[in-house]
Amino acid sequence: TNMAGRERVVHLLRQVQHAACRCPAHSNTFQQGAGASTCTVRKTDYAFERGAQMASSNIRYGGGVSREIGMDLRNLRAQKVCLMTDRTLALLPPVTAVLQSLDQNRVKYKVYDGVRVEPTDASFKDAIAFAKGDSFDAFVAVGGGSVIDTCKAANLYSSHPDADFLDFVNAPVGKGKPITGALKPLIAVPTTAGTGSETTGVAIFDFEPLKAKTGIASRALRPTLGVVDPLHTLSMPRSVAANSGFDVLCHALESYTALPYDQRSPCPPDPLSRPAYQGSNPISDVWARHALRAVAKYMKRAVRDPEDLEARSGMHLASVFAGIGFGNAGVHLCHGMSYPIAGNVKTHRARGYAVEHPLVPHGLSVVLTAPAVFTFTAPMCPERHLEAAEILGADVRQVKREDAGPVLADTLRGFLFDLQVEDGLGALGYGPDDIPALVKGTVPQERVTKLSPRAHSQEDLSRLFEASMKIY
Repeated sequence: TNMAGRERVVHLLRQVQHAACRCPAHSNTFQQGAGASTCTVRKTDYAFERGAQMASSNIRYGGGVSREIGMDLRNLRAQKVCLMTDRTLALLPPVTAVLQSLDQNRVKYKVYDGVRVEPTDASFKDAIAFAKGDSFDAFVAVGGGSVIDTCKAANLYSSHPDADFLDFVNAPVGKGKPITGALKPLIAVPTTAGTGSETTGVAIFDFEPLKAKTGIASRALRPTLGVVDPLHTLSMPRSVAANSGFDVLCHALESYTALPYDQRSPCPPDPLSRPAYQGSNPISDVWARHALRAVAKYMKRAVRDPEDLEARSGMHLASVFAGIGFGNAGVHLCHGMSYPIAGNVKTHRARGYAVEHPLVPHGLSVVLTAPAVFTFTAPMCPERHLEAAEILGADVRQVKREDAGPVLADTLRGFLFDLQVEDGLGALGYGPDDIPALVKGTVPQERVTKLSPRAHSQEDLSRLFEASMKIY
């Protein structure tokens, strides 16, 4: 009987082997080549990744922690540092504090202050030329997302001097090639409480030929260290505190409601090809909820009183938390639709920004579609939408699941109204005639839009833009 039993087991194992999925998680016979790109059972992913090496930068947080940066660079044995910032910040305390630390530790540096607020392909190329023009062995970015993203690009292309600009830009705009070479150390010092760029491997810019934002996304771009000094947030004007706070709000809401990681397709043939934005997962959920709670508690205070260090520090940390969350999970429609809203701006100049060009700040372009977007996505995960509404102050005890979208949308409208946000895209100079161009600019943003929990057509996008023309 023993012999017969063993034969039956062997026979069963052989059958299982032939029927088995050929993707690496389920197959002990998996070999690169034969079954590498064909997962015969699973069309969607089955795993997510999180770890110090995988998906987020090291973060150091504390009031006055900028004074350590010179020591960090000395410890890295940096011989010549490239410090990037913008012209407004170049004259403000955050940059002064960092330069003092470099001087005290006798670190040689050169300053580039030509970063454009809401960068373009041209402004990226200017910063890249500066970085290539010298032999820098480390980078420091002091500023908001625009500065940190520009510095990431300068580091990337100066480390790959033979690459064409479009080589690493996300497909379908660029070639989306993987980054293979090593980058130099980059220390990011965020001065706004918003983008979370100090934690992520993403750099976003306006691609002017298409009038749409795109970017570069790779874990290789992640800063070596994010130095989060809440004292720097005291130099943010109210309008910057509001708009960067809206970015935190949407990072948290979008990553929390993103398509779950095990519904995202395709299933990667190799862990190296698993994207940075993996879909919502139990770890990013923790960070997203945590960030939402901080936004609910601190954001209005941080905008109303620039001296409220507790509230501004709370939002600075919330920005980091949301960054760790969306850096793993990704964002979806609010961000995908925001890129053409910012890219097609005609005359609107944001209040409180010292710029010479028409500008829709990133956080504003993201949040204006939020009431329409979350009404649209709610049927796919109503519990999450209700939980978000509750964290933001709504009473959801008597609410039916099918009303989750409208309830979250109303909660968001109240939040925006209290902070005197412009009344929709109409207030930025957009009208019904602009909708086709806005939809056209959203279509290439597949890297994020495909993480929407609800599939959508171009007609759906048109309706969402239409519903966002007026929000109150």
